Amino acid sequence: MADLTDLALPENGRLAENIAHFGRALRKAGLKAGPGKVLDAVRAVEAVGFTDRRDFYHTLAAVFVSRPEERAVFAETFRLFWRDPRYLEQLMSLMLPAVRGTHEERVAQAGAKRAAEALLDGAPRDPPDLPEAPEGEEVEIDARPSMSAEERLRTLDFEQMSIAEIAEAKRMIARLSLSVPPILSRRTRAGAGALPDWRATLRASLRTGGEPLRFATRARRVRPPDLVALCDISGSMSSYSRMVLHFLHAAANAADRSRAGGWGRVHAFTFGTRLTNITRHLAARDVDAALAAAGAEAQDWQGGTRIGACLHDFNRDWSRRVLSRGAVVLLITDGLDRGDPAELASEIERLHLSARRLVWVNPLLRWDGFVPRASGIRAILPHVDSFRAGHSVASLAALGRALSETRDAGEKPRLMAAMAGLG
Repeated sequence: MADLTDLALPENGRLAENIAHFGRALRKAGLKAGPGKVLDAVRAVEAVGFTDRRDFYHTLAAVFVSRPEERAVFAETFRLFWRDPRYLEQLMSLMLPAVRGTHEERVAQAGAKRAAEALLDGAPRDPPDLPEAPEGEEVEIDARPSMSAEERLRTLDFEQMSIAEIAEAKRMIARLSLSVPPILSRRTRAGAGALPDWRATLRASLRTGGEPLRFATRARRVRPPDLVALCDISGSMSSYSRMVLHFLHAAANAADRSRAGGWGRVHAFTFGTRLTNITRHLAARDVDAALAAAGAEAQDWQGGTRIGACLHDFNRDWSRRVLSRGAVVLLITDGLDRGDPAELASEIERLHLSARRLVWVNPLLRWDGFVPRASGIRAILPHVDSFRAGHSVASLAALGRALSETRDAGEKPRLMAAMAGLG
């Protein structure tokens, strides 16, 4: 194995300086670790002591971690910085060109790549020296052109992205087209149409002595449909839901949303252990400010999952308010619920009957061998109109196209057949 590049980390045993370097690494990894938090961390360690590694970890976490989604990045950075050689070699390999061999390719854990980038910032990343082939042996090189960086990013799983890749993915999501066909309203307007306008016809006949010379008509008005999103923010879904909320922010702030092809009102709710309405936060033009405010209001990020109970709250408190105009509903969840499947099936059926169309977005569809074995998934699947993936930029682009096709069912027919085979 080739020698790994040395990390320029302090070795002089001065704990306060090490904590300052650690705070700098966390800041590069995306956490808000400024000088004030570094001073608080030093004081906290002085108060707690430095006798147990677990106490030291939780002391620093209490200072530097301010949001649930930051825990994974903090944990990986802590293990790297405070010298765990096993994690050091694993995460260093993420930053070097991959050499495919007989071993199965290792997939990066959530937050690992960002932690490695933060600690290796500025360090040389030359590829390892490969042994030369013995004489008489030929080395075959695959010279086929690989996919472009943008195309790779479009298909990359959100959980495997680095900080820079997440930022670029957000910019790509903001440019996605979210056109949707308008729906016919019960209201009418004067003009060429198929509906008779008796009042206008009689009024015009008064000018000609009561003889109707022109038959007036009216046409049905069209309006954009509303969009309602229910985003699961439990531990297994938080990173995916955050990217879908960027998708919804683009829909809520699209310049052409008031014209044909755009959405009407966009409502967003998050749920984990409780339901939270974050619609008003999406009105902010700055997407980072909008999601920061939404995250501050939703206190159950990366918590448990009570899908059936949260859908019950939505059906009871919000369904008539936001679905009365024939809204399309997006349900973003992996369906892994520990509640009563019968309650979940009843609530999702009621939601389906109230919505114009119910589209289920599930990141578990990124697995080729996905089958509906979980009881929550089996309870939801029969009551949705379309079942789509939502784990990458490409899947969200496909979702945008599917929303404009009223007959799109996605993966539902295939998985319904698979569920029937499971019995």
